Amino acid sequence: MTGNYLLEISYIIASILFIFGLKMLSHPEKARKGNQWAAFGMILAIITTILFHTKDGKHIGNISYIIVAIVLGTIIGWTVAKKVKMTAMPQLVSLFNGMGGACAALICLMEFPHLGQVTNNFNMFSGEVFDLLIGLVIGSVSFAGSMIAFGKLNGNIGDLRIKSMRFVNIGFLLIIILFFIFIMSRGYIIPITIMPYIYLLLGISLIYGISFVMPIGGADMPVVISLLNSFTGVAAATGGFLYHNQAMLTGGILVGSAGTILTILMCKAMNRSLINVIVGVFGGSSAIGKQTVGNIKEITLSDASILLSYSQKVVIVPGYGLAVAQAQHLCHDLEKILEEKGVEVSYAIHPVAGRMPGHMNVLLAEADVSYDKLIEMDEINPVMPNIDVCVIIGANDVVNPAAEDDPASPIYGMPIIKAYNAKNIIVMKRGMGKGYAAIENNLFFNDKTRMLFGDAKATLQKLVTEIKNL
Repeated sequence: MTGNYLLEISYIIASILFIFGLKMLSHPEKARKGNQWAAFGMILAIITTILFHTKDGKHIGNISYIIVAIVLGTIIGWTVAKKVKMTAMPQLVSLFNGMGGACAALICLMEFPHLGQVTNNFNMFSGEVFDLLIGLVIGSVSFAGSMIAFGKLNGNIGDLRIKSMRFVNIGFLLIIILFFIFIMSRGYIIPITIMPYIYLLLGISLIYGISFVMPIGGADMPVVISLLNSFTGVAAATGGFLYHNQAMLTGGILVGSAGTILTILMCKAMNRSLINVIVGVFGGSSAIGKQTVGNIKEITLSDASILLSYSQKVVIVPGYGLAVAQAQHLCHDLEKILEEKGVEVSYAIHPVAGRMPGHMNVLLAEADVSYDKLIEMDEINPVMPNIDVCVIIGANDVVNPAAEDDPASPIYGMPIIKAYNAKNIIVMKRGMGKGYAAIENNLFFNDKTRMLFGDAKATLQKLVTEIKNL
């Protein structure tokens, strides 16, 4: 009995650590410590479960296998996380999230045959059956969808832009619901004989996970990552219900609710509806939009350095190109040298810049950029007319005016950083390539825009040198 009390207390402590850890993630300066607190909570829950958990008076068996699995998983996870580049961080998040979904689905799959074995009174209307079915479906969808998202982010899988996919995905959802009704109504069938239907439901859920992510365009991938993350949290929470495990339940609820809130915020930031996310019809528009007319104007490094050095306020808009070039540290160097000359420098952060929510925040935090200098889109837009120079490094769709003035554009209605309102605009790009939405950026043809072509890292290095020599 003492062991059970200690186990329950450890779960409560672990849950508290999860909550405090999540709260600390809201600020980059505390994020690392928040991760450590949450990790300690998970370690505590694992150790106490191994030591004190009992069922029918028996402790957990196969301890050696469990320890080996934990050690192997820790080594693999640690090694992969240490070696991953910032540009590949979204892929890593998708991979880890998919593994969480797979674990939840496997737990449900393995537990199904054991239902009713003790009482020999298998009731398909029980809450346990519903928990298992929910965990199986959501975990499978999360796993399959995350693997497709990984492939898309990594450039291995393209978009399947077929309009009929809307109806295909709705059809899969209806089939899954019918399976739920069918299985829950077969109260006289024992678990062993119901398993073929469970495996069939598993297969359909995996296929649906693939079909619902396949048509989604790369520009909308931040929304999908957030949604799949919430799926994994819900699947984990069902395991908490099943095992009456407060730590597992709390962790799943936190991940699920945080992911859901973030998904809603991402949808708002991209002017998408959550229903469209679920049926997988967004991000695949083939609209071309109106043709852009105008001339491209270039700026030399010397002129750019003079313009920046004698400005009062400069705003930097980072994007995925900055991450690809691994130029965040040089970007911070530019910020510091301009501040030494009395220039006020800040960063305009679009909520879906990059390939996952918060990608730019993490990227700049890695370069020790102060969190106070990261200004969200809604806060920076009203003051943009007072900005002397807006420097765009690797961003494209999130500053494209077509989102506001071109109803035919696939990004029309998406809130953007209104860089066009700045007094001067400098765009750093390798060339005139299009963004992730594959459309022309009208901002490049603006009379106030000057293009500074070249690799972001090399260009920033030369620009910092030029400013130092002034």
